[in-house]
Amino acid sequence: MKLLRLCAFSGLLLCVNRPSLGQSMQGFGLQDPAQLELHNVSQEQVIYRGRAAIRVVDKGAPDLGDAGRLAILHGSSFQDGTIDVDLTGDTSPGAPEGFRGFVGIAFRVTPEPVRFECFYLRPKNGRSMDQLQRNHSAQYISLPGFPWQKLRSESPGKYESYVDLIPGQWTHVKIQVSGTSARLYVNGAEQPTLVVNDLKQPLNQGAIALWIGPGTIAHFSNLKVTP
Repeated sequence: MKLLRLCAFSGLLLCVNRPSLGQSMQGFGLQDPAQLELHNVSQEQVIYRGRAAIRVVDKGAPDLGDAGRLAILHGSSFQDGTIDVDLTGDTSPGAPEGFRGFVGIAFRVTPEPVRFECFYLRPKNGRSMDQLQRNHSAQYISLPGFPWQKLRSESPGKYESYVDLIPGQWTHVKIQVSGTSARLYVNGAEQPTLVVNDLKQPLNQGAIALWIGPGTIAHFSNLKVTP
């Protein structure tokens, strides 16, 4: 089936692919800051490592939890399909030693927004000399009710995995979602880094959001969504 693509000219490049059989296309150029609904983060358009990107920086209190820092894409609507994005994550100057540059994508985000699924990376774990930290490089969370601490303590190793990462460098992420299953692919790998067959929240259509954790400076570029 042929796919049509609508791409913006500048800013964060977001292409939304839809089958060409009479369905409309969506596109988000993000030249206007109003196209992002910000929750405890700031954003600005930048050129970062040779790419037009959106920089997203933590502006919230340290105790906000996993649902506290989002930049929601106005007009996005997603239930099943594929999300592709290039992103970077690193820690802000002066961030505590334990912060890891947490960066990822939330999907099926409800309007509040208090309910969503999310995959994220911990770039500073990717090449740690501590093998246990390496094993915590990629993470699935589901809010409300399933933060990383709960998932790790109740199901060790099931919702996180190792992947090679470098803080501050561009990393390609692909998320494939179907019903209660999702797969995370990193840097063009043929096999998924992380497989989740029991997404925790009720099945629903929701927005897509740029997600970061505490003490993070992140960049996002080339976001594409295929329903």
